[in-house]
Amino acid sequence: MSHAATWGVVSTIKAPAQAILDFAAHHLDLGAHRLHLYLDEPNPEVFPHLKAHPKIRVTTCDDQHWSRRKTARPKKHQVRQTLNATHAYGRIQTDWIAHIDVDEFLCPQPVGSDGLADPLPLGQMLAALPPEQMATRVRPIEALPDRTGCFKAMVPRGPERIRKTREIYPRYGHHLAGGFLSHTAGKVIARTGLPDIEFRIHNLFQNGIVCPTTPELTGVDLCHFHAPSWDSWQKLHSFRLRRGSYRAELKPSVLGKRDAINTHDLLTQIIAESGDDGLRSFYDELHAVDSQVFDRLQAAGLIRHRSLDLNRKRRKHFPGFD
Repeated sequence: MSHAATWGVVSTIKAPAQAILDFAAHHLDLGAHRLHLYLDEPNPEVFPHLKAHPKIRVTTCDDQHWSRRKTARPKKHQVRQTLNATHAYGRIQTDWIAHIDVDEFLCPQPVGSDGLADPLPLGQMLAALPPEQMATRVRPIEALPDRTGCFKAMVPRGPERIRKTREIYPRYGHHLAGGFLSHTAGKVIARTGLPDIEFRIHNLFQNGIVCPTTPELTGVDLCHFHAPSWDSWQKLHSFRLRRGSYRAELKPSVLGKRDAINTHDLLTQIIAESGDDGLRSFYDELHAVDSQVFDRLQAAGLIRHRSLDLNRKRRKHFPGFD
């Protein structure tokens, strides 16, 4: 058997206890050697379960935490995430570290022409990267609501991307890169032990210069539960418009189009014209609640089936919680 690299995960998290334990258990089951989890606010329900696990380092990001970091608590959660990730980078004792969110799950793809063979271990894939490579990237697939284990892939890059995206999502697809509501950039897994490193949300920097992430880790999906249900998305979209992934200052996801607008302006326009009914129509198309959209995704070969089995993993690694 070929050498396998050790790897870990860092995440700054604000979520219910079960969601945090699902995230931790999945990556422990996948073979993570260390998890550095920063609780963005105190969570006494989950803290003891995380603290008791030998492979988890858990930190509550209270005033004492930020005082030890010699800074006031940053107002923007994106800044808190990057500071914590950079902090963990300097502490973790693994060969690689992934910076991902609590709604993202690393998932090696099945192999073989029939897709039935067991995936390669993540550590083996990382060990096979060129020794001079500082970082690699994993791309997302987005969860589809009410279809357990079912995800959609983005429309591939290329000269036909905009046309194909609009064919699948005729009302809104031309505003969204590859038909994704959330990020298409993916997340970074960084080689550890490098000097002057700073993590960002989607990139790694050394001495202020972005590190290349090619070749990408194409054998691994980042299963992203960005909008797993209408109710959950409806509760979060206002925050995302103000301070999150739909905020006004972000660029349009489809670059080079003369009429391109960003997600903030698109959603603001929908709300102004059609209110919640318009938002629901938008959600149903982008998340294939509309069965015709699902059929078009399937015909285009963009449906992915990934069984995460989170309840089993949580009970295995945190039996005292349930």
